[in-house]
Amino acid sequence: MEEEGVVLLGFWSSPYVTRVKIALEEKGIQFLYKEEENIFLGKSPLLLEANPIYKKVPVLIHNGKPICESLNILEYIDQVWKDKFPILPHHPYERARSRFWIDFFDKMIYDIGRRMWASKGEDQEEAKQEFLKSLKLLEEELGDKPYFGGDQFGLLDIALIPFSCRFYTYETFCKFNLEKICPKLMKWVNKCNERESVSKALPNPYKVYDFVLEVKKMLGIE
Repeated sequence: MEEEGVVLLGFWSSPYVTRVKIALEEKGIQFLYKEEENIFLGKSPLLLEANPIYKKVPVLIHNGKPICESLNILEYIDQVWKDKFPILPHHPYERARSRFWIDFFDKMIYDIGRRMWASKGEDQEEAKQEFLKSLKLLEEELGDKPYFGGDQFGLLDIALIPFSCRFYTYETFCKFNLEKICPKLMKWVNKCNERESVSKALPNPYKVYDFVLEVKKMLGIE
């Protein structure tokens, strides 16, 4: 059944937009996707109107009402379409635990991820080590479970798996192999990619790498 008035504003390489795409696909919600094609040169009038505070994607517009920030959007989707695939853990403790790890990763990845592809020498090596240390912590949290929530694919998986399409970029610039360093985490990546919602939403890692090269050139970073 087609849902009326569901529009997603996004940019193809954004992992935060990908989170929302995966959630909508898991719920089986049909939506209209609108790409911000010139995100670095200027924002569309629709985006500026829908998110005048932060002026960034993702924005979900449902029946003319905008909802901003990816985790806020995920919770909204889960509550509005609660009769479909559950995203948030049922138990309050598990919800709090998921939010903690998402917050941990989000705060870590923005700065460290950029330093891994935009810097050189000691700064790049330091960023690499911080990144790997953080992934090791996530791997410990995952343990031997197929998903972070156990047998159920859920909030933490949806929030973290979009970043896996950037792993190739980080590995290439910083010269490491995550299959060897974090085998359990990469097994989880492969498991998630077996889901149609994930494989359909995730950008191609090589396309992401090429995009980063373009950004480096645009910024004058050698």
